[in-house]
Amino acid sequence: MAKAANLSRSDLDSSSGSDLSVSSRTSNRSLRVVEKERRRNEAGDPFLLSLKYFSKGNVGNDVLERHLVQVERVGLSRGLPPEAISVMLDYAMSLRTGGKICVRVLKFLIPATVVPQEAVVQAVAWLCVSKIAISTQVLFLRWLLTVFDMIDSKDNLRAIYGFIFHFVTEENLSPYICHLLYLLTRRESVRPFRVRKLLDLQTKMGRQPFLLHLLSLYKVFCPELVTLALPSQMRSGFKNHNSMWKAALSAVQKRNNSQVSSDISLTLGVKHKTNSRKRKYHHLEVPSLSSSVQRNSPFSSSRKVFPLEQLHTFPQLLDNLHRIELPSQMGSLLGSNLSLCYLDYVQDDSAFLRLNFWLGHALHEEFLFCSSRDGGSGSSSEALHLLNRLLSTQHFLQEGFSSTEGFLYKFLNVWDGSLLRPQILGLLSDIPVVPSSCINQLLFEPLVQLFFTSTLFFKCSVIDCLNNMLLKWLTWHSVYALEDGLDISLHSHTPMNMSLSGFMDSVVELVRFVGRLAAVGLQLEGCHSLLLSFILDFYETVCDMFLKYGLPLVVMPPVGVFYPALFATDPVSVDRLGYIMYRYKNNLISAKCQQKETKQAFHISRQTYREFNHYLSFMVSCLWNSKMFLPGMAIEVDQELLSLSKVAKPWTSFDLIHHPAFLGYALDFHHKCWPERKEVDLNSIKAGKQWDWYLEFLFSQGFQGLQQFTHTPFSQCHRRLPL
Repeated sequence: MAKAANLSRSDLDSSSGSDLSVSSRTSNRSLRVVEKERRRNEAGDPFLLSLKYFSKGNVGNDVLERHLVQVERVGLSRGLPPEAISVMLDYAMSLRTGGKICVRVLKFLIPATVVPQEAVVQAVAWLCVSKIAISTQVLFLRWLLTVFDMIDSKDNLRAIYGFIFHFVTEENLSPYICHLLYLLTRRESVRPFRVRKLLDLQTKMGRQPFLLHLLSLYKVFCPELVTLALPSQMRSGFKNHNSMWKAALSAVQKRNNSQVSSDISLTLGVKHKTNSRKRKYHHLEVPSLSSSVQRNSPFSSSRKVFPLEQLHTFPQLLDNLHRIELPSQMGSLLGSNLSLCYLDYVQDDSAFLRLNFWLGHALHEEFLFCSSRDGGSGSSSEALHLLNRLLSTQHFLQEGFSSTEGFLYKFLNVWDGSLLRPQILGLLSDIPVVPSSCINQLLFEPLVQLFFTSTLFFKCSVIDCLNNMLLKWLTWHSVYALEDGLDISLHSHTPMNMSLSGFMDSVVELVRFVGRLAAVGLQLEGCHSLLLSFILDFYETVCDMFLKYGLPLVVMPPVGVFYPALFATDPVSVDRLGYIMYRYKNNLISAKCQQKETKQAFHISRQTYREFNHYLSFMVSCLWNSKMFLPGMAIEVDQELLSLSKVAKPWTSFDLIHHPAFLGYALDFHHKCWPERKEVDLNSIKAGKQWDWYLEFLFSQGFQGLQQFTHTPFSQCHRRLPL
């Protein structure tokens, strides 16, 4: 039995070993079959054979041309994979077959997905050691700027920043090198010797835009190194150099549904060709948010970069704050509030500069340089979408962009007042404080021409826009002025500084300008109630500048606004005027008391008190005391002229009983008090307690402004303020 058992066990073991060897042989045979199949595929794929040919650095005539045509066909049709980009770029830049082949390769070097960083670094190295023609170097730099946003990483490129900077002195290369340096610059890249080199170039070449833009970025990072005064508004310093590759790139990206983001999708969008030669919108598409690093790329896994397209919730943002890298395509941030949160958190000045550059280029190209006969149209859905997205972004960040501000100053001079009006006026209300020395030329003169030749609705829209602008200026002052003192920056990304007195001068100019617009506008529109409502909205903001916003300034409305509001035929306007006068009085009293207690430097002029006392005394005499048109009052009318009107007791015509705005309420009150009377005697309301009852009746109708004006208390409200 034991022998049988042992025999059986040995038989089983030998059988098992035999099975394992059979399985191993089968597996090895399968691997050999797969490897043979792979080699057969490689041998049968002309593209792979061509890549193998170029990777070995072979040179020749007919064979070279055959392989070059094969790779060129693939590159222009579906794009080259990363390994092919590396092989062909190295082959071209090494000049193994001369400069003509290098130029030809660069022209069809279209990436299908991403461009390997190491391939670009190797190509830059070839620039340093090879005798490449200047025209070919320019072509390479243009290609590099075009595909810059498709490079899988920029770390090693930034590591050779100094080598790239070396080429900035070459006059023909300088515009492209400055653009490349602008994209690569970080705070640690700014060195004193580089600043000196750029300043020397600026002296030699003049104030070239590309040099000024790079210097402006250096000044953002290290203002103590760049002492050169740079203009606050500069035209675009970097041009797009992608005309040679834009059609092929767009076709490849569309064919492959690439998820790689790049700025070229903004400016290189190619429309279907038509017979028309009109210029089309191709700068206005807000790109979808995506990372420049592919999700499954080795670089993404090694650096643990969190792709922006995967950012969906605020907790994700908090958990990955140090893993997120801003995209090279800054325009895509306009489509994501979470990305804007991150942008606001990191406060990267270079990111704001790049975003401003893209915005400025898009707005200028499509609205200023594209006339209506060239295809520009206010009905463009792309333009509407971009401006709405830009408005939403600025409201989210609570600040405007400097590029938008510069665009608006130019656009107002050619605007017809109807093209995308809500969006343009919305952007206009977001501009930061404008110095009083140039606010008239930049803002007021273009608006005056539009305002006086426009419809009632446009006039109301302009007044509302300027009211929102003033509100934002005052809100900025109330939030930041006390923190930063008197000498403060008015815009977190604007280099202009302004003192408190300068800020007050700008506010005074704006308020007086609106006063002039309002007075003339009311005359042109016959004191229309809608326009008057928007004007009173503005002065509700103005009357509370001291108490609500902490600005030691009081500006009274002009007579062309006060009297139309007082004599308005709708009771709401008169009631709002009462509230405005009530707030003016509180602000003036508080300013006077604070000035005496703290002896601060600000001073409310005597003229302001005189204007207020004049308005106050006339309003009380008119509405309460029934002393209209009497001698010694603000408005005097000849008695003979009054007699020709045949109005009995004309001095009572505008009290709270006979005023056209309140006559209906007086009749209603009279009917409720004396329902049995057939004859109406409104003067009976003034007798005894009926007057107090009538006032309470008016207040119960919702006229809170008149109630506050009356209950200040009454004796103080009607008393003149000391000068």
